[in-house]
Amino acid sequence: MDFLRWLVDMFNGTIDLPGGQVLVVREVVGNVFGLASALGGMRRKVWAWPIGIAGNLLLLTVFLGSLIDPNATMPHLLGQAGRQIMFIVVSVYGWVRWNQSRKQRGAGASQAITPRWGGWGVRVGMLLVMVIGTVALTPLFAALGSYDPVWADAWTFIGSLVATYGMAKGWTEFWLAWVAVDIVGVPLLFSAGYFASAFMYLFYGVFTLIGFFVWARAQKNEKPSISSMETLDPTVE
Repeated sequence: MDFLRWLVDMFNGTIDLPGGQVLVVREVVGNVFGLASALGGMRRKVWAWPIGIAGNLLLLTVFLGSLIDPNATMPHLLGQAGRQIMFIVVSVYGWVRWNQSRKQRGAGASQAITPRWGGWGVRVGMLLVMVIGTVALTPLFAALGSYDPVWADAWTFIGSLVATYGMAKGWTEFWLAWVAVDIVGVPLLFSAGYFASAFMYLFYGVFTLIGFFVWARAQKNEKPSISSMETLDPTVE
């Protein structure tokens, strides 16, 4: 019983910050899981997906704010909350896809996939989805009471969807989609008071650039195998 009470207290725990701001403990823990998942993704490890899902579940409870906790003082960011659900769904797809690729590559393969360029068709498609999706979702999020500027919340949501799907497909361009998300997401989270997530996004913005060059170098140095991920996608250029 004491252990359960400790878990509940830890789940709802906060850290006081200067200026009357508070930091939700599970927000910090959720972002640590997210960072671990990103590191695993850069190394192309299958375990990156389930670790990321665990972090998404924690962050979902954070960004719903007062919708989860009536005593919460933080605003709810519907785009940020929705993207956690989206992350979970797409991550299951990525988990299955990478696991299949790893099995096809053989037991001795150290990475699950060989990165590849998606091509100009993919790049233009990703950009169009991000722009059109932002325009379409902004009025919906505004009607549901998401935090201003609502377009920024919509941009981070749709951009995260594009980036996560790109990672599941093994497209090196997905790292650049994350950069575009972070440029908007960092100031949004700071303004809303989600400092742990804002600092994580800030660090992640630098990390995504590193990841882009790591994947670009890997696809240049590694020869795709017929048993690799490319066999799962006959549309590869």
